[in-house]
Amino acid sequence: MTIDGLPPLREVIATHGLSARKALGQNFLLDLNLTAKIARVPGDLSGADVLEVGPGPGGLTRGLLAEGARKVLAIEKDARCLPALQEIQQAYPGRLEVISGDALEVDPLGHLQGPIHVAANLPYNVGTELLIRWLTPAQWPPFWAGLTLMFQREVAERIVAGPGDKAYGRLAILAGWKTKARIAMTLAPEAFTPPPKVHSAVVHLIPRPEPLFPANPDILEQVVAKAFNQRRKMLRASLKGLVPDVEDALREAGLAPTERAERVEIEGFAALARAVEARRKA
Repeated sequence: MTIDGLPPLREVIATHGLSARKALGQNFLLDLNLTAKIARVPGDLSGADVLEVGPGPGGLTRGLLAEGARKVLAIEKDARCLPALQEIQQAYPGRLEVISGDALEVDPLGHLQGPIHVAANLPYNVGTELLIRWLTPAQWPPFWAGLTLMFQREVAERIVAGPGDKAYGRLAILAGWKTKARIAMTLAPEAFTPPPKVHSAVVHLIPRPEPLFPANPDILEQVVAKAFNQRRKMLRASLKGLVPDVEDALREAGLAPTERAERVEIEGFAALARAVEARRKA
């Protein structure tokens, strides 16, 4: 099927010889019904610019434009995909800008006007790194008004997990501390070419005006990383050496020294980060 008068994606891929490359983490989403559905997750985009990473042959790009995005800035590392994206540019004059480069190295902000949404079928090999970058800018609130991102379902579950969940850890705490995150939809391997070995999921994240609880971000990251590095151990053991009197810091934060990281809520980790910071300053 088509949503815009351009050829179906299978035809585009065949015409331009766009076999997905494992080294680039590529899995192309071919169903334009699905790409349009993903493009609707952020809501009305008619007054917004959209940053897209790894557009490939342009399935999601077409969905975003067809759903009314004011402008799409697509960053694509694979030069083979540029001719297919150029065809979309011609179908949507003035609304699609393509940058050939690595999204980990390109600063997109000079090419976009707010409000800005990020929407991407992220390459599997850089997806988590990009998410962490978007969640840890120097200033908060961030430049983006929303993130609509596709990950392996296992990664998506790590983003939205809560205390006590098997997937709960550093990623869930960072995402939950700074955003409201939900899984918007899941996709079977058969939706892609080549089909990945796992299911995928689209996560939608909306930034909080400020983090959920006060804490120094660097110290919170240290606390959480150390706690989950040995997640089966009690906190008094996993956090040993964080500060000399770590058990006192835990009690001050309202946490039992015998508790385990996987059961501690974000509020508890934020309180512990504040207690650790106070002791280091004393």
